Amino acid sequence: MNVYLAEFIGVAMLIFFGCGVLAGNSLKTSGSYGAGNVAINIAWGCTVAMVIFCLGDISGAHINPAITIMNAVMGTFEWSLVPGYILAQIAGGAFGGVLVYLQFIDHWEKTDDPHAKLTIFATAPAIRNNVANFFSEYIVTFGLAFCILGMGTNVFLEGLQPLATGCLIFLVGTSFGGVTGAALNPARDLGPRLAHFFLPIAGKGTSDFKYAWIPIVAPIMGATTSGLVHNALYKGIVDYRLFAMVGLTVVTFIAIKLASEDNKEAIKNKQALNQIA
Repeated sequence: MNVYLAEFIGVAMLIFFGCGVLAGNSLKTSGSYGAGNVAINIAWGCTVAMVIFCLGDISGAHINPAITIMNAVMGTFEWSLVPGYILAQIAGGAFGGVLVYLQFIDHWEKTDDPHAKLTIFATAPAIRNNVANFFSEYIVTFGLAFCILGMGTNVFLEGLQPLATGCLIFLVGTSFGGVTGAALNPARDLGPRLAHFFLPIAGKGTSDFKYAWIPIVAPIMGATTSGLVHNALYKGIVDYRLFAMVGLTVVTFIAIKLASEDNKEAIKNKQALNQIA
């Protein structure tokens, strides 16, 4: 099987089962309505493990642009393969979103909440704060990538490592999913979000692309920084890549903070003008 096709199928599987459990949990006429956080994260963890079992020996089962870019920056993956991997991953996410829509085709119009329908496909913060939301996605993906790389330094019994990775996904999702939905993966968010935008979902509301940049940029930066820190700690490799990434991280947080303050000031000014009018 072609590596790009493997990544497409892998992310499609991830979204079909992962967003499928979200649909079952959120759509009122579903038999698994209200399944809860634990069931949701068990499903995501098991899905990641199954994808690695099925496709890991073909493409490495990155199923995540952040992991693909991290490996390329670390020098363990060819840059020439990166664009194809990312396109396949995002397309797989969108296709998985379409499959979820079709699977629950009779249920969408029975639920009135447009936000609930959006969060079946894409992540959303519990409290909207760009600085805090970006930090959450950044640091959680940093931890995820660091643990994945750390597991790679150990010897597992044959077939055990995918299960360990699935447990890691369950741990991260259960611990931090309540903050931003823990996207951890640009393709997991952008692909299904695009499906949500284009599909004729009854009463769906906005696809909230104003927030979409955070689950794209933060996981990529968090994973890449994590990979370079791993190189420094485990391999003694400290070079310009690490310093550049740390510098970029600091600049990004400052820029988000300044932009957030400007936005708050603009909102205050608009409210003041409305009161005068």
